[in-house]
Amino acid sequence: MKLLHTSDWHLGMLLRSGKTYQADQRYAIDKICEIAKDEKIDGILLAGDIFDKSIASQEGLQLYNDVMTKICGKMGMKVYLIAGNHDGAERISQCNELLKKSGLYIAGTLTSEVNVINEGDVDIYLLPWISTDKVKTVFPDKAEEINSMEDAYRVVLDKYRESFVDGHKNVLVSHAFIVNAETSVSDRSAEVGRATMVGSHVFEGFDYVALGHLHGSQDIGDRIRYSGSLMAYSFGKEENQIKSVTIIDTDDMSRKIVPIPQLYRRKTLTGTYDELMNADYEKDIMDGYVRLEVTDSYVGLEAASLLRERYKNLLEISGKSLEREDAKITMTMDEFESAETDPETVFDRYCMDIMADAPSDHLKELFTKALVKYEKEVTEE
Repeated sequence: MKLLHTSDWHLGMLLRSGKTYQADQRYAIDKICEIAKDEKIDGILLAGDIFDKSIASQEGLQLYNDVMTKICGKMGMKVYLIAGNHDGAERISQCNELLKKSGLYIAGTLTSEVNVINEGDVDIYLLPWISTDKVKTVFPDKAEEINSMEDAYRVVLDKYRESFVDGHKNVLVSHAFIVNAETSVSDRSAEVGRATMVGSHVFEGFDYVALGHLHGSQDIGDRIRYSGSLMAYSFGKEENQIKSVTIIDTDDMSRKIVPIPQLYRRKTLTGTYDELMNADYEKDIMDGYVRLEVTDSYVGLEAASLLRERYKNLLEISGKSLEREDAKITMTMDEFESAETDPETVFDRYCMDIMADAPSDHLKELFTKALVKYEKEVTEE
């Protein structure tokens, strides 16, 4: 049996400008479908965070509907899907029994029953995002044993392991944060939720563990893998990551990594203002999602506007501070464009860049008073 492992689609995610990534996501998912067809895949393991928010947007839902209809309906391929921490567990579980008949297997929320799909000599176990409280509720007789996330995983997976069949390959689809795994900037929920980390030993016994949650593809030992996100959702580490899907052949448990083509490239460009204005980068960079680091000058509204004319998908600009030569101010294009109507947000960002901390209430009060005084002077003029 050949399975394709993917995760972290985050359908419905917005760019900071308020536009969606829908075109990028549809393009990447179409490429995954092409890969699945070319590789003669039997099923797709979708390891959570299908949506970006628990209450998915209309655009996100429409794309999800289109994709699942294409994969399960037109392509006749099965999908084994779990809810991640971004997904609305109950919502994503709607009609799951009915959808099984179409080849769409969904585990939205943890139940006391082992969620396993038998495919000949391959058993595919589905374990959605869990919490210690959820596991205590589902397994009340084990509640006193559960004092950490690792305890919670042990309780659940011990029950899963009890159902192993001799001679079968055991594949687990899960959504978890493993200790020492590498994160990216867009792994925002993971970074603030380090208490949910678990050791890789909780997955002992499974022949392959298809994980979601972290956006950089990576192996954890020789049986556990993060497939990584559908596309790059942040600057920094993700700029250099090659987004991919993982193909597993259960006959010999071999793996193949296949890159996912991207609609737009994501890149940070550094140079003086003149260098960036006159640079002759490759077309995929000029047309792609860009973050500019201006090394020699402060970037005001006029300069930002001129740079945006040159870089049509410019998302962020970092320029020198007027007050300190060694400091930089980083702002999104939204913040530049709203500077005149939302000065408080710009002030907050300034304080974060210069002082590495949010402004205190006292400092905000002083800023507000200065702003009122300035506006009054301008009006009187």
